[in-house]
Amino acid sequence: MVSAQVKSATRAIEILELFKRVRQPKGMSEVANALGYPASSTTVLLKTLVKLGYLNYDRNERVYFPTPKVTSLGEWIPRALFGNSRILDAMRDLQSATGEGISLNTKNDIYLQYIQVIYSVHAVRFDIDEGALRLLTQSAAGWTLMSTLPDERVDNLVRRANIATEKAADRVKIPEIMARIREIREQGYAWAENIPFLGGATLCSLLPITIQGQPVVLTLGGALERMRLNRERYLAALRRAVKSVTPKDPFDQPIDIEF
Repeated sequence: MVSAQVKSATRAIEILELFKRVRQPKGMSEVANALGYPASSTTVLLKTLVKLGYLNYDRNERVYFPTPKVTSLGEWIPRALFGNSRILDAMRDLQSATGEGISLNTKNDIYLQYIQVIYSVHAVRFDIDEGALRLLTQSAAGWTLMSTLPDERVDNLVRRANIATEKAADRVKIPEIMARIREIREQGYAWAENIPFLGGATLCSLLPITIQGQPVVLTLGGALERMRLNRERYLAALRRAVKSVTPKDPFDQPIDIEF
């Protein structure tokens, strides 16, 4: 059973994440309705966040909005993660060349995590929030991350991911995943259609560095027909972006791929 302290901590974070999504002041009832919280506990949480300095309360309008203190919590993270490498520049260059959604991904246990995202400029697109998690078995970026591991570790990860996969139809067969991983190792990139989104496609490649000791994948994705039409051009742009990233900073470490 979840303790009251854990529930309160979770709800406080969810309130801040709500403001990240809506990007405008919200009243207590709006916050409570959006998150499905009781009005009484929402009021207590909002007042606590105000006292801690993370929210501002406009008494005239009766609305709340995050303060710069929220930003200060994480403003040091990009430097710690990305150092002075060209990772972020490479992402922008790739997005400029393709217009597609670009993401930087690492492994978090049995999950793929989107640690940095640049959204597509196209009308038809698939948006993913920064920080979102997806099982490694459910995306080309996840397969690419697993391609850096020995086969026995891949086998273990796939089995654990299958246990965590709710729908039986989404569970993957180990021989099929191993065949995909061998292909990625041989060609140096991954291509996938209709996964993780039906009607979408993904193209991705490992970067020649690690972040916090973890392999990193640079990914672009968009509508399937547009991706098919531009596949070779997009692949050339992806390769240029990957080639532009070199481990020149103390935070950057060259990737050590295990086979």
